This record gives sequence, C-alpha cells and structure tokens, in this order.
Amino acid sequence: MRKEREEDGGADVVVVGSGIVGAACAESLTRRGAQVLVLDRGPLAAGTTACGEGNLLVSGRAPGPALALAQASLRRWPRLLAALREELGPGRAECEYEAKGGLAVAMDDASGAALRAFAAAQRAAGVDARELAPGEAAAFEPHLTRRVRAAVHYPEDAQLQPVLATTSLLAAVRARGGRIRTGVEVTGVETGRDGRRIVGVRTSEGRVPCGAVVNACGPWAGQFAAAAGAPLPVVPRRGTVLVTAPLPHGTVRHTVYDAGYVRAAGSTDAALHVATVVEATQAGTVLIGSSRRRAGFDATLRADVLRALARGAARLFPVLGGVPVMRAYGGFRPYTPDHLPVVGEDPRRPGLWHATGHEGAGIGLAPATGELLAELWAGEPPHVDPEPFRAHRFGPARPFRHSL
Repeated sequence: MRKEREEDGGADVVVVGSGIVGAACAESLTRRGAQVLVLDRGPLAAGTTACGEGNLLVSGRAPGPALALAQASLRRWPRLLAALREELGPGRAECEYEAKGGLAVAMDDASGAALRAFAAAQRAAGVDARELAPGEAAAFEPHLTRRVRAAVHYPEDAQLQPVLATTSLLAAVRARGGRIRTGVEVTGVETGRDGRRIVGVRTSEGRVPCGAVVNACGPWAGQFAAAAGAPLPVVPRRGTVLVTAPLPHGTVRHTVYDAGYVRAAGSTDAALHVATVVEATQAGTVLIGSSRRRAGFDATLRADVLRALARGAARLFPVLGGVPVMRAYGGFRPYTPDHLPVVGEDPRRPGLWHATGHEGAGIGLAPATGELLAELWAGEPPHVDPEPFRAHRFGPARPFRHSL
C-alpha cells in the first residue's frame, strides 16, 4: 500500500493539523510503517500549540479517563524524547523538558479542605500527591506568599517547550519518509462509491488520495468535522498569558497554581473564568495564566483579563508585583462539553479519525493520544480504554449551543 500511495501522490493517512497532537499522531503512525502526509494551512505548530505554556500535568485531573490518559502521557514523554534523540542524533530532539513538579495552593480554609480532598482522591488513583503543612510550602517556593493555608506537591508534573517538542516529532516523521506540507488548506473530503468511507481529501492544491484522514485541527476541529459530514461539539475556548521580563533562576521553581484552577478548568459555561497559574521558563521569563472564555474566535486581548492575571500572580508571588510584563498573548483551546478529548475513528464517516478536544491539556496528552489513535488504526490492543474518547458518545445529532 505504501508504494502505491507514494506513486499516486497520496498517503495511507493524511493528518490535518501540524500542532503537537497532529505531530504525535503522525509520529506514532510512521513508527508503525504508515505513509503519512501532514497538511496545515498555516506554519508548523502555529495555532494552539504555539500559545501553550508547555505543562505536562497530572495534578489538575480528577480520577477518571482524562487522568488515565494524562498518566500514560506523562510516563511516555521521557521515553519518547530519549527515543527521538537516539533516532535523530544529538541536539535534534531538545525541547527544554524539565520534571520540575507542581504545587497547588489554597489561600483560605474552605479551599484548603477542598484541595486536600481532591488530592486524596487522586492518590487513590495512583497520583503522587503529597500534602504539605502551610509552613512547608516556603521550602519549595521561597518567594511564595506566606498566606498559604494548604498546599499539595505533585512531583510528577513537568514542563517542556511545546513548539520545540512538536518540531522534534515532525523531524522523526520526515526521517521515516513522511511528508509535511504547510500553506495547504484541506477544503473537504471525498468518499467512495458507498458515499460514506473516505478515500481522499480535497485541498487548495488539488486532490490527495488516502485511506484515512486524522482531524487534528484543534479548536477548528468542529468545523472540519462538520464539513466532513460528522459534526462534533468542539468549539474554541479563549485563553490569555502574560510573559514577564527574565528573572533570576529560582524565582519560581515549580508550576504553581491556586486551588481554583481545577474548578475553572472544569467549568462548562461560556463566561470568563480566571485562576492563577505561575511558572518559569528556562529562559528566565515567568508565564502567568490562566483564563477561560467561550466567545468564538474573538482574539481581543481584554484589559480586565490582563489585570486579573497580574493581580492573581502578585497575590501568590508578591515579588512579581513590580516586575515588567514583556508581552501578552492569547490563543484558543479545543473545548468539548464533557472535557474529554475525542480520539478514534468516527463510525458515521469511516476513514475519518479524530484527535482533538483536549482543551488546555493537548501538550501533556499528545503522546498517549497519538499512540492510542495509531494502536486503533493498526488493530493493536490499546494501552488505555478508548471508549470514553469515542466520537459516538455525543450521539448522531446531539445538540450543542455555542457562539461562533
């Protein structure tokens, strides 16, 4: 099949989207010998991936399918990066990976009780969640406010630079014979004689025959799915990040967030939700998030959101109160109403595979997502239960109200 696909300009699998989820799918598929073509209408990894903070977290996940996927991904990231370095050579898979750990903190007794209960449930599900006495938090973060009433340390949490990680994955795809083309928009799918199974895609540069297409379009995945005849309730959810001037190493040592983060991330309404997340990069800058709001693809940087982020960061780390902000940027997360990604083949349109709906966790969940999709495509036993992530969970025509 591989030789025939190459000769007619096609591919076994066309991956639509060159962000970190699409790249992870392409990497896992090419490792199994698939001839893969990655198409993106924009530059590589220029959408949601470029706006991510690079978090690889288990700390923000309640027990359930999403946590299982996060745990599988967190275990896989170091092994995957080591394998890529061996395959590509020195310096070809460096992405600033750091197993720095996370710290969740509460500023009042009620939030502290909720945080401790949440951590206890996580521990029962296998998460390393270590409760700290209020005074112990200062040993982990010397610049953290002394107003902390409860804290939980998550040593498994990590961080990397998402664009570098994506380009490393795509470098492996190229090394195995995969093709990557940017500036090419996929405008539709073509079906066979049965009118259902996908046999190709239409692009801005012509037709591409294929055996399968992967919808890795991030916040645009709902639009792509609808155009392919298999609508999904994936819509954009806006987020904003502040970036400070570089600070001395160790000013912020972990990914630190307040106890309201889990509640904000799990909210289902379209209103603005802000919860504080603070973390440093290897360059010394500090990234400050996070906000969530569903308002279509409105890219406005709102002053009230920027102020709320700055206030929250200074509340957790008073030392940040006088630090200059170099820039602010925003991006769109692919939101689903049940907060679970969509991974696997769509029964309504055979040959259409989805890898989307990770909202703000795509960077962390990418390796397990790519591996799960490739396992299902190849007919292998899946390493996690795929059922919670199937597209059919939304029903054939489940209504979903949103603003676009």
